[in-house]
Amino acid sequence: DFAKITLHIGLGTFNPVEVEDLSKHKMDSEELIITQEACDIVNNAKQKKYKVCAIGTTSMRAMESSVSSNRTLNAYDGWTNKFIFPPYDFSLADCMVTNFHTPKSTLLMMISAFTGHDLMRKAYDEAIKEGYKFYSYGDAMLIL
Repeated sequence: DFAKITLHIGLGTFNPVEVEDLSKHKMDSEELIITQEACDIVNNAKQKKYKVCAIGTTSMRAMESSVSSNRTLNAYDGWTNKFIFPPYDFSLADCMVTNFHTPKSTLLMMISAFTGHDLMRKAYDEAIKEGYKFYSYGDAMLIL
């Protein structure tokens, strides 16, 4: 089953992080829409102990922006400026498909939070060695 959610990405997603204390980085607000139908699909999967795979960092950030304290997805139509960086306890997705992202990007920091820094470094070293394409239209990886 596929749950469709929308996060209108702004340029701020691609701005490099230029502070050492990551808690001081400010994300631009971006519009987010999660329908009740999408919530029902995700929450049903979690209830049945199925895997939930976020397709892209955008989907991951959208879901994590509207998760309840009991780790269910809530319907939402509004804005988010959520910045995910290590350490972070992800609530919904068990795996993710994503591109290879640039250094100092908020997207790379989310990947590091999801995989752990050492595994992320190993994957990126391999991608560089093998000549993978980076950025939004480059090669992708499945993180299990």
